[in-house]
Amino acid sequence: MSAPAEPPRQQPEQSLRVDAERNRDRILAAARRLYATEGLGVSMASVAREAGVGKATLSRRFADREELITAVFADRMDAYAEAVTEALADPDPWHGFIGYIEAVCAMQAADRGFADVLTMTFPAAKVLEARRTEAYNGFAELIGRAQATGCLRNDFTSQDLVVLLMANAGVVAATGDAAPDAWRRLVGQMLRAYATPGTELPPLSPAPAPRALYRAMIRLNRPTSGAP
Repeated sequence: MSAPAEPPRQQPEQSLRVDAERNRDRILAAARRLYATEGLGVSMASVAREAGVGKATLSRRFADREELITAVFADRMDAYAEAVTEALADPDPWHGFIGYIEAVCAMQAADRGFADVLTMTFPAAKVLEARRTEAYNGFAELIGRAQATGCLRNDFTSQDLVVLLMANAGVVAATGDAAPDAWRRLVGQMLRAYATPGTELPPLSPAPAPRALYRAMIRLNRPTSGAP
């Protein structure tokens, strides 16, 4: 009787591909964690340490910081573009406008890195920038619809959203877990600035407690993780 055949051995090339994919997943997971809590100022070396890989391995998977950022935030940019699609589908344009502003600012609050991404451009990241453009064009249409209802001031422009996102990113970075809901107060106050007199608005969130803001100001003095 002949001996049972041995199972085929895994080819070295296949093993290398599996290892490469595993390393890529570890790098992406590490970058997501660090960017979410510390922002985009995290260095590539810090990402490599968090992922448990060497700098050379990181460089083989992602040639530069912009390529890594693009991979990390691709799904979030999809959600960003989808938010304006949902807002445009709202039969009440003013309600859709409010919902979009609140949704995008909530995305920033949930992820410090994404808060930064929405206030920066990445010219080499074609897919990411295409989604940004798609969202921007949709928002421009939403502005016109909301203004046609008489609820949104006629002097509001799409540039005002960029200013709001910059301001909100700063609030999110400054307050962190010391006053995590401070951004809601900012958004509520800005919506009141955007609305015409007498327009119905959602209730204004409470102002942060003085002690919470004091902790946030102390937090700003802590050293950062360093430049990339």
